[in-house]
Amino acid sequence: MPKIADSPAHTAPVPDPGRWKALVFIALAQLMVVLDATIVNIALPSAQQDLGISDGNRQWVITAYALAFGGLLLFGGRIADLWGRKRTFIVGLAGFAAASALGGAANGEAMMLGARALQGAFGALLAPAALSLLAVTFTDAKERAKAFGIYGAIAGGGGAVGLILGGFLTEYLNWRWTFFVNIPFAVVAAAGAYLVVREPAGGRNRSPLDVPGVILSTLGLVALVYGFTRAESEGWSDAGTVGLFAGSAVLLAAFVLTEARVKSPLLPLRVLTDRNRGGVYLSLGLAVIAMFGLFLFLTYYLQIVKGYSPVMTGFAFLPMIAGMIVGSTQIGTRLMTRVPPRLLMAPGFLTAAVGMLLLTQLEIGTSYAGLILPAQLLLGLGMGTAFMPAMSLATHGVDPRDAGVASAMVNTSQQVGGAIGTALLNTIAASATTAYLADRAAGATTPAARKLLQLQGMVEGYAAAIWWAVGILAVSAAIAFVLINTGKPEGGVVAGSGTGAADEVKIPVVAH
Repeated sequence: MPKIADSPAHTAPVPDPGRWKALVFIALAQLMVVLDATIVNIALPSAQQDLGISDGNRQWVITAYALAFGGLLLFGGRIADLWGRKRTFIVGLAGFAAASALGGAANGEAMMLGARALQGAFGALLAPAALSLLAVTFTDAKERAKAFGIYGAIAGGGGAVGLILGGFLTEYLNWRWTFFVNIPFAVVAAAGAYLVVREPAGGRNRSPLDVPGVILSTLGLVALVYGFTRAESEGWSDAGTVGLFAGSAVLLAAFVLTEARVKSPLLPLRVLTDRNRGGVYLSLGLAVIAMFGLFLFLTYYLQIVKGYSPVMTGFAFLPMIAGMIVGSTQIGTRLMTRVPPRLLMAPGFLTAAVGMLLLTQLEIGTSYAGLILPAQLLLGLGMGTAFMPAMSLATHGVDPRDAGVASAMVNTSQQVGGAIGTALLNTIAASATTAYLADRAAGATTPAARKLLQLQGMVEGYAAAIWWAVGILAVSAAIAFVLINTGKPEGGVVAGSGTGAADEVKIPVVAH
C-alpha cells in the first residue's frame, strides 16, 4: 500500500520512463473497442444479405455485443484488479482479435451472433483494464491531464471514426473487413503492451471473487440493456419489456444489498458513494444518452434525407471528431490543472447542448455548412472538454486495488447510457413522426407529395428527439456542477493516494 509522505524530504517515485509509449498502445486498444460499437452498423445491411439473417434477428448483431459488453463490465474490472491490469489487457486483446476473426469468417447467423457476443465479453475485460492502466501509469497531475486528454478524445470521437472506417471498408472492400480490421489493431497493441507497459507493484486486489455479486450484476445489467433494446422494437408497454425492467430493478437492488454485506465485494460501495465519482458516472451516462441518439439520427438524416453515401456520411462527422480532439487535448488538458473539474465539465456539457439546440432546426433542405457543421463543432468541443476531466476524475483518489472496478463503472455508465439513448430517443422520434404524418396524410394525394411528407415526418421526428437530448445535456451540466466539488489538482502525484487523500483540494505527494 502507498503511504503519504510525511516530510518534504520524501520525493515522489520516479515515473515509468516508458509511460508515453504505453499510452500509444493503451489508446490503440481503446480506439479498437470504441470503433467496434459503430463500425458494424454501416456494414450490417451487407452482412445481413450475405448471411441470410432475417429482419427480426438483424438487431441481434448489435444487441449480442452490447449485452455481453454491458453485462460483464463490472466482472471484467474486478478480474483486472485480481489478475493484474497488464495481463487482463493482453488476454482481452487476444480474445477480441480471435472473436473478430470468427465474425469476419462467419458463414451463417449463429456464427455471427456468437462472434459478436464473444467480442463483447473480451471487450468487457479490455476496456476497464485499459483505463485503470492509464490511471496507475500517469501519476503526475500535468502528465495525467495530457494522457487523459488523449484518452478522452478517443473515447468520445472513436464512434464517429468507426462510421468513416465502416463506410470505407464496406464500400471499397466488403463487410467482413469491418471485423478483420480489428486483428492488426489488437496484435500491435498486445505486442506493445507486453514490451512497454509496466504495472506498479502492490495494486492488485487478491480477495476471493464475489460470485453472488458477479451473477446478480451480470444478470441485472443484461436485463437493463436488453429492456431498452426491446423497448425500441416492441414498445415501452410490452409485457416483456416491463418484465425485463422489473427484473433488472430487483436484481440490481439485490446486488447493492449483497455488496453492502459481503467481505470482498465485486463493487465496493465506497467507489460509488464518493460524491465526485458518483457525479461523474451519472453526468457521463446521461451525456452519452444524448450523443448516441444523435449519431443515429444524423446518420439516417444524411443517408436517407440528404442521399449521402456511407463514406460521405462518415466524412460528414469529421467536424465533431475535430472538435472533440481540440476540446479534449487543448482546452481540457490545458485547463485541468488550473480550474476545478466541474468548471470544465458543466460548461462543456452546456456547449454541447447549444450545438444540439442548433440541430433542432433541421429541415429537409438544411445546409450542411450553414447548420450541421457548426453544430457538430460545438458538440465536439463541448463533449471533448467535458469527457477529459470526467475520465480522469472517475479513477482519481480511488484505492489502487479498486482501480479496475472504478474504471469499469465509467464504461458501464457509457454502455447503459448508449442503450438508453438509442431506445429512448428513437421511440420519441418515431412517435413524433407518426403524429406528424397522421395530421397531414389527407393532404398528400400524389406519390411525390406522399414521399415528401414521409421525409418531412422523419425530420420532424428527429428534431423532437433532439429537443430531449438538449434537455438531457442541460441536466448533465447541472449534475456535474452541483455534485462534483473537488478542487483543481495541485502538487505532485495524484494516483494511488488512497480513498480520501486525493479528494481534497490540495493533493499531497505520495511515496511508495
